[in-house]
Amino acid sequence: MAEKPFDRESLVLLDEALRVLEDGFRGLPGDTSPIDLAPLRDVLLVAAERLRDNDPYHHPLYVGQMLKPPHPVARLAYTLALWLNPNNHAFDGGRASSLMEQEAVAQIARMFGWDTHLGHLCSGGTLANFEALWIARELRPGKAIAASTQAHYTHERLSGVLGVPFRAIPVDQHGRMDMAALEDRLRDGEIGTVVATLGTTGAGTVDPLHEILALRARHAFRLHVDAAYGGYFTLADNLDAETRRAFDAIPQADSIAVDPHKHGLQPYGCGCVLFRDVGVKHYYQHDSPYTYLGSSDPHLGEISLECSRPGAAAVALWTTQRMFPLTPGGGFARNLETGREAALALYQALARDQRFAPLFLPQLDIVAWAVRADSASAASARARQVFQAAKERDLYLALATFPRSMLESIAPVVLWDADEIICLRACLMKPEHHEWMGEILARLGAAADACLA
Repeated sequence: MAEKPFDRESLVLLDEALRVLEDGFRGLPGDTSPIDLAPLRDVLLVAAERLRDNDPYHHPLYVGQMLKPPHPVARLAYTLALWLNPNNHAFDGGRASSLMEQEAVAQIARMFGWDTHLGHLCSGGTLANFEALWIARELRPGKAIAASTQAHYTHERLSGVLGVPFRAIPVDQHGRMDMAALEDRLRDGEIGTVVATLGTTGAGTVDPLHEILALRARHAFRLHVDAAYGGYFTLADNLDAETRRAFDAIPQADSIAVDPHKHGLQPYGCGCVLFRDVGVKHYYQHDSPYTYLGSSDPHLGEISLECSRPGAAAVALWTTQRMFPLTPGGGFARNLETGREAALALYQALARDQRFAPLFLPQLDIVAWAVRADSASAASARARQVFQAAKERDLYLALATFPRSMLESIAPVVLWDADEIICLRACLMKPEHHEWMGEILARLGAAADACLA
């Protein structure tokens, strides 16, 4: 298979779009400031050389970290907006892009079943989760925040920033929050907020949100859904029944974090935070003597902890969602389904290979597996060897550490001389991964043959 080149053909559309944008400002005096292309060319080519020191994140043979190139329509729309460089803090600095943000965020909220909401874009999942946990602290003062041990590390760190106690809840053998352990921790009443992760960044596991809601009926707590990675899978129709039940329960959450810059085809950074209760805007209120005077409508800066925010991100998201509506059965949803099909194909191939021990059937599009060995330490060493051998064959995997509690049932080792094992991991985020699965497996097999003889 020939390597997929970088898209350059679509750049002609950027020139056409710029002419349309330019027509909106024809009444202004001309700007005759010359642009010297020679120094621009020199530094730009140096930057291009430097960027070659990266793994090929854009290519189907890259299945490592959750890195996915933005769709061409997002790239073009983002770049188009940079000629104006709008700031979505206030209508004064980004009127059109602010309205586009509101429309795009409303579409995401409707995807989760919310017709009314309070929300906005932000730099990514970390800030989206931070705002949700900050509001939770204001509504549950003095109470702890709980998340699973497989939840993103940001929750414990952000709890520290907020000065809120954090409670780590154990997971079951499939990496999902253990409901018995959660209920046990809820009994003393010290937990005010539970974070349910719908798509852990380690193994792509989905906490049983529907069961957590049943606990909320018996123990009063606020429920935040961290769907930064997996949220868009609510549109997919090939989830297993248990995972589907969890996603169908999202509308009953109090807040949601989701990252359009992961599965939403957007450039970094583009996160989104949503609140079901629009009344939480009260906690954001502040005054500015020079920004909120251009319109009597609420400005996005009045409901965001960030002040200056790139309007270009909103333009890119709005344009992408106009091309790919967030609807079940549409082209966007089919791409997600194709990623999960690729993950299932990889899992099944690994399960047939006696050298490997896949952790569990993937719920979304992430697959993790141990390399069988006599001991846990040897399994970790072998994983590193396969990782490097695969990279030498232009197959880019990732390494991830998982605890004994998630591995013991698949018996990858005889001797547990360590409480965790370094495993191999693949994020099959690109729809092309399904088509390339044969090549991915061939290169993984060759890498294993080279170091696991």
